[in-house]
Amino acid sequence: MENVRSRNLHTRRATRRAMLTAAVAALPALAQPQQNSGTAKGMDLGVFSVSLAVKDIEASRKFYEKLGFRGFAGNASRGMLIMRNGDTIIGLFQGMFDQNILTFNPGWDSNPQKKASFTDVRELQRQLKAAGVKIAKETDENTKGPAAFVVYDPDGNQILIDQHV
Repeated sequence: MENVRSRNLHTRRATRRAMLTAAVAALPALAQPQQNSGTAKGMDLGVFSVSLAVKDIEASRKFYEKLGFRGFAGNASRGMLIMRNGDTIIGLFQGMFDQNILTFNPGWDSNPQKKASFTDVRELQRQLKAAGVKIAKETDENTKGPAAFVVYDPDGNQILIDQHV
């Protein structure tokens, strides 16, 4: 009986060791850029941030500062503060919208400075329409310059594609 338990324990350890070895071996592949599949292949949506609908912008600012974020754009006294921690950007918005929004800014880099080349928001809208994505709030495709449109993911999360240049 003792031999059976010992063999089972050895088998479980060997199995766990093999699974860990496989996981570690997969790490370099996971670190490589992943190829998109589908019609949106290579779509450049611009810099990404999460726009947070906050109740008290000063309380939120203090909280996110404790997480290492620092304000770099906007004005908290006007209900909008953009904060950064490394390459991660969040926007705090008080009284501007009801829910958090995933935001992409075509034409901007992460500083936010105009990029030398980028895909215009109207072209992105056309590509998404062609891929069968329902546009909740469309932009006029006959205009130029700053514009925005909104889509919702299958779980109802709002995604704002907001071009400022």
